[in-house]
Amino acid sequence: MNAEERRFAVLRAIVADYVATKEPVGSKMIVDRHNLGVSSATIRNDMAVLEDEGLIAQPHTSAGRIPTDKGYRVFVDRLAQIKPLSAAERRAVQSFLEGAVDLDDVLRRSVRLLAQLTRQVAVVQYPTLTRSTVRHCEVVALTPARLMLVLITDSGRVDQRIVDLGEVLTDDDVAQIRTLVNKALTGRQLAAASAEVAELPNQCPPHLRKVLTSVSTVLIETLVEHPEERLVLGGTSNLTRSASDFPGSLRQVLEALEEQVVILKLLASVQDTGNVTVRIGEENEAEDLRSTSVISIGYGPGTVVGGMGVVGPTRMDYPGSIAAVHAVARYVGEILAGH
Repeated sequence: MNAEERRFAVLRAIVADYVATKEPVGSKMIVDRHNLGVSSATIRNDMAVLEDEGLIAQPHTSAGRIPTDKGYRVFVDRLAQIKPLSAAERRAVQSFLEGAVDLDDVLRRSVRLLAQLTRQVAVVQYPTLTRSTVRHCEVVALTPARLMLVLITDSGRVDQRIVDLGEVLTDDDVAQIRTLVNKALTGRQLAAASAEVAELPNQCPPHLRKVLTSVSTVLIETLVEHPEERLVLGGTSNLTRSASDFPGSLRQVLEALEEQVVILKLLASVQDTGNVTVRIGEENEAEDLRSTSVISIGYGPGTVVGGMGVVGPTRMDYPGSIAAVHAVARYVGEILAGH
């Protein structure tokens, strides 16, 4: 290998050993543990170059070095491909998630899985209505003068609304309303669907106009409102196991997780179901997360309906964590597509 490749191999060795042992890594340790085929003196020279480039640092007077945020970034960017989960891990993930009974259960199980696989804090955002497509709207007569609307999206999210009509409907009227509403809604993104629903009172038989005005008003409120976003969190105790990785700032990290707004903003920016995003240390906009790394990805049935990921110290197993986040997101997308 040439000098540049060898220096990257030295950086990779330092990252691997520091993540595993939490101890600064010296040249002798690299020679003993990693078969790079060069002397300690050559490794020391390479480490001096890596230090000049800001990729590793000397934490105190010991001879060892640790990766910097910039060093982790170079390491992550040079990962040739996502390390696949083992066949046993894939089977375990699939069978655990497939046992879920509804959307809430899928997300709770996803968080538990991610926290167990990565030993970090796992976060999953509930599907946002604004990114969803309407799958169906059920119209149910609770009484002759009262309807229940059940809006079902492609993300598995279900919203129910009651409409008090002030006049009596026949079964035929309810069936006609159901047909008209689904013609306007089904298969449309929510913003587009609300425009179609607004036209319903002008497109229906005269005797249903007043009823459909009430129905469309309630539906538009459901379609265009932005309900408070929700996060499912798991594995927070994993952070306390590596408290020394957060000198004086673990409390700030926990508070940021508790507030949720910061994490939701991070997850909301993920637009792709195929690519994992890794933010390391100072790359995080939120000051409270600058001692952490955040690995995130979008999930959904083809299109992104929400985000998920893990939050942990910058000293983490990046290949393993990236693989776990990628795999769980893919399985959740498949489950939502099948529901």
